[in-house]
Amino acid sequence: MRCSIFLSGVWFCLLLLCDHATQAAEPPVGASRQFLPNILWITSEDNGPHLGCYGDLYADTPHLDALAARSMKYDHAWSCAPVCAPARTTIITGMYPTSLGAQHMRSEVALPTDFKLLPQRLRELGYYCTNNSKTDYNLTVDSKEIWNQSSAQAHWRGRPAGRPFFAVFNFTISHESQLRTRPHNAIHDPQRVPLPSFHPDTPEVRQDWAQYYDRVTEMDREVGSILLQLDNDGLTDNTIVFYFSDHGSGMPRCKRWLYECGLRVPLIVHIPERLRALVPGEYQPGGTSQRLVSFVDLVPTLLSIAGQKPPAEFPGGAFLGKYSGAAPQYLYGFRDRMDERYDMSRAVRDANFSYIRNFQPHRPQGAYLEYMFQTPTTRVWQQYFDEGRLNEAQRQFWLTKPAEELYDLRNDPDQIHNLIAQPEHAETAKRLRDELMAWMIRSGDLGLLPEGEVLAKSGGKSPRELGLDHQRFPIEEILRVADQATRPEPGDMARLLQHRLSPHSACRYWLAHGLLLRTILAQDRAEALQAASSMAHDESPHVRSIANETLARFGTADDRRLAIVSLLRMADARNTNAMAAVEALGSLDWCRPTKDEVGHGLKGLPTSVWGLPKRYESYITRLVQRIDAASQFERSPK
Repeated sequence: MRCSIFLSGVWFCLLLLCDHATQAAEPPVGASRQFLPNILWITSEDNGPHLGCYGDLYADTPHLDALAARSMKYDHAWSCAPVCAPARTTIITGMYPTSLGAQHMRSEVALPTDFKLLPQRLRELGYYCTNNSKTDYNLTVDSKEIWNQSSAQAHWRGRPAGRPFFAVFNFTISHESQLRTRPHNAIHDPQRVPLPSFHPDTPEVRQDWAQYYDRVTEMDREVGSILLQLDNDGLTDNTIVFYFSDHGSGMPRCKRWLYECGLRVPLIVHIPERLRALVPGEYQPGGTSQRLVSFVDLVPTLLSIAGQKPPAEFPGGAFLGKYSGAAPQYLYGFRDRMDERYDMSRAVRDANFSYIRNFQPHRPQGAYLEYMFQTPTTRVWQQYFDEGRLNEAQRQFWLTKPAEELYDLRNDPDQIHNLIAQPEHAETAKRLRDELMAWMIRSGDLGLLPEGEVLAKSGGKSPRELGLDHQRFPIEEILRVADQATRPEPGDMARLLQHRLSPHSACRYWLAHGLLLRTILAQDRAEALQAASSMAHDESPHVRSIANETLARFGTADDRRLAIVSLLRMADARNTNAMAAVEALGSLDWCRPTKDEVGHGLKGLPTSVWGLPKRYESYITRLVQRIDAASQFERSPK
């Protein structure tokens, strides 16, 4: 028996050595001289686990179902961010973008000078790294420098002879934009499509959801094509395959929101039989893992599979390979600026419950976003809300948010029934609330600072350095004020107002949000308005925006007139900065100004600001167009 085991082990080692000789080049000097498997990384866009292999009976995904049948499928994988650019920033860095100041949708920030991205780390080990072809990172990096090849032609076939490859193929056919293209050749019957309980049952909604499933089927075919190429090249037995989506469905309330349908992604990993010695542990062909997995775990996992111990600074952990560790107890998610609209929410989940903390509960989920409103479902959903034709579950999207949300994921997969106020769940809520706050502090969450302030204080350097500087960024103090301001309790106004003279503008910023929230809730309104008036000329334009919004919406006629003038002045980026201008315009939009009130104040506002990346340019334009169109008729402040 021992002889048989010994001979089997020798035979396996000979196979690896033979494969190494034909597939992997000698790593560079100083790198580990161990076997490196090929890695094929297939990603799709804007789709959750709406696949047959995940039990979706309406889905038609034969290629991914076949892959899952011989692979490990993960039931609880989270994207960290429910939108593409922050999610991809997580993937490429292995860090939470909130730690890098890169969490806002389509932002662009510098990395620490010595930081290495995933393909750079793998290239140092000897991999030939290709990306076909989307990047969309919120980072000032040149994709041509970090990849051996990054283009629509990038392929493992371009590697030098004998080199192992890390090849990424990204499929865009399931992207949000593809759900609304018309005309469309239908695959699925809209009359049979399952609808989530938060969407109204209308022809437009059915068409969008059916077309979403159609696009997932088309994406599945593209996955099948790549797997066929791998097989035709004789590489199937030598290549580890990952498949996952960048975040959940592109439908409204899924993409951009911290619910399971926005954060949960399919994750399938295939380890060929001859390579399974590289992944000791729970891997089981055709199996399903209940382990909690996050995008911050991907970089450590790839390094672990390659035999490298992940650096200690990574917040995630490997779930496969030599250095795989214990499963985490929690997953974390974040939501900040989405295109032209500011917001801030954080989420944590364990095996059974999801907790969401909304730091701007005075903003509705369905705040107008120009890109999202191109989807027919969004428009008809709002129309039904305006006409009073929605049930309670469907109305919530258009109302101001609760400060806290708690959901039992086992019994409420659509996350409709908020349990935060139920006494029997108080202990769970406190545990998850405390865990979320601890994570924000531990990770150095830069979302607690206004974006324009992060860019200004970073001075062109990496915001990560600012996040680690507790003198300039006293995160525990700021988080304490943000939590108190935006989770109001009876009789807390006097304690809150103590922060009015704080030397930290971020503390005053969250105080201003707290005052706005209390005026909306009619809690201590007179005192809140008086405090907002004293902050209307704060040295920080971000504080001024929120204070003046409060006065314009709830103050006297004179308060409103002066506040709108102030917001128009701040909307000119030459007077502040581009992101302060975006915030001021957002506040102005919530004031619902009339044409007479706006006057010519929107004319000639600079939309392109010198020194700011082009990724930011459309935000001011979108808000100006929105306000200008809406101001053509009278609207009552809400």
